[in-house]
Amino acid sequence: MGGYEQNASSNVVHVDFVRRQRVASERDEAPWGNLEAELDEAWHQAHLPPPEPEPAADVFSAAEVARLTGLSTARLRKLDREGVVPPSSESTGRRAYTFRDLVVLRAVQELLAHGVKIREVVKAVQALRAGLPKAVRSLTELRIASDGQRVVARGPEGTFEALTGQLLLEFEVKQLRDDVVRMLRPRREVERRRLAFQFYNTACELDEDPNSVEEACDLYQKALAYDPTLSLAYTNLGNIRYRQGQEESAIDLYHRALDIDPAQPEALYNLGFCLLHRGNAASAIPFFEAATESNPVFANAQLYLAMAYELTGDRRQARPIWQRYLELEPAGEWAEYARQHL
Repeated sequence: MGGYEQNASSNVVHVDFVRRQRVASERDEAPWGNLEAELDEAWHQAHLPPPEPEPAADVFSAAEVARLTGLSTARLRKLDREGVVPPSSESTGRRAYTFRDLVVLRAVQELLAHGVKIREVVKAVQALRAGLPKAVRSLTELRIASDGQRVVARGPEGTFEALTGQLLLEFEVKQLRDDVVRMLRPRREVERRRLAFQFYNTACELDEDPNSVEEACDLYQKALAYDPTLSLAYTNLGNIRYRQGQEESAIDLYHRALDIDPAQPEALYNLGFCLLHRGNAASAIPFFEAATESNPVFANAQLYLAMAYELTGDRRQARPIWQRYLELEPAGEWAEYARQHL
């Protein structure tokens, strides 16, 4: 960066939860993954209770399904007797519905509501069951839809036809998963996020010490297994990879943080810094600008935005940004340098 060169690893921004004083995400944009056995073991070793299963990996009673779907228990029994959607699992010795059953039931509910004949519904169910993925995460990424001639399921790995019909049908399976959480398993979701933040906060205390950095990596990854929407964990993992010289991996992690929280100022700043450090000032500018828009008192983002404009030869744009930096950091490390550019 010419006259702006500093120790690069010291300038990526670490996100400390206590300093940020906010929960990373109250949204449910990302699907929940299955918990691995090693995570449960980690909780046992930490003398903490393991979290409850992923809601979409659970099984459900007829009463719960009736509450969730609005179908009466009598209608569920009829669909069971006729072999349309029988419960495919059991719990405490009783037959129970899986989440895959719920997906099929939601499609059946939509079809019946639009007056589709039961024999056509049965065809749809048979095709849909055959094509649905077994993994919960893949399942929750599907969208069930119709082009007016065929009902299809679309997901990251492609599209398959579910039946022939004349109905426009469309719903996201993830929304069904979210309905399960909201109506049937709300306490589990809260507990998963609480435990994720315990992992995250412990990692924040360890990730800048070379002697404990790998432990911090494990804790961030475990936090993300419990709460895949925890964008701050992706950012701090990116910082670790950057300090280890794995810049491409760091950039990927910053982008993953922004996929969840597009306005996260730290990830925006860190991406801009990586580009600037590579000598690509013009490409860095939009990231620094977005970081300052998201957090107007982010002094480092103002500083490097001004530097980026200087490096592109646009001193007119840089001047007011140097001034804003000085308003935020009048006695900062770069304060005198900023004054020289006014």
